[in-house]
Amino acid sequence: MLHADDLSELALVYTPVEYLVREAQQPWERDEAMALRRAVFCIEQGIFARDDRDAIDDDAQLLVAMSCTAGMPEQVVGTVRIHRGEAASEWWGSRLAVHPAFRSQGHLGATLIRLAVSRAHALGCTTFLAQVQRQNVPLFAKLGWRVLGETALHGRPHARMQADLDVYPPCHDPVSGYVTRARVAP
Repeated sequence: MLHADDLSELALVYTPVEYLVREAQQPWERDEAMALRRAVFCIEQGIFARDDRDAIDDDAQLLVAMSCTAGMPEQVVGTVRIHRGEAASEWWGSRLAVHPAFRSQGHLGATLIRLAVSRAHALGCTTFLAQVQRQNVPLFAKLGWRVLGETALHGRPHARMQADLDVYPPCHDPVSGYVTRARVAP
């Protein structure tokens, strides 16, 4: 049994154990998602000069992954947006980003993808597409996506991919979204 004196000897390293993945609801969630996108796509990857926002953001639904403390969302650690394509039943996912410090979790990007496709599926989507950076193609393929073709966007190789909607049941409650737990090292 630990006594109060013993606690000073323990390293107090905090790692969130729970994450909430849902549609952004609060202004701080949207602000942190946009800051994360800027950090990933402008600073880390250098794809955009100052900001990655575009006209799609005006109508897109923003989804976020948030670390939780005592069950309460604390920090946006991942994001993706979904939006309608040219046809009413065609939807796209784009700007998938996970904070570098949380990529080792390995499930946050996959859970964001799952919610993105499932949410669009609930809204009448019959075709869900994304332009995926080449290094992320294996992840998407593992999640039931297929490559439709290769292209270059913003000077980077991408694959145009389509989700298998049979893998993604409709999510009619994007505010509740999904709760996922941190992976524990063996």
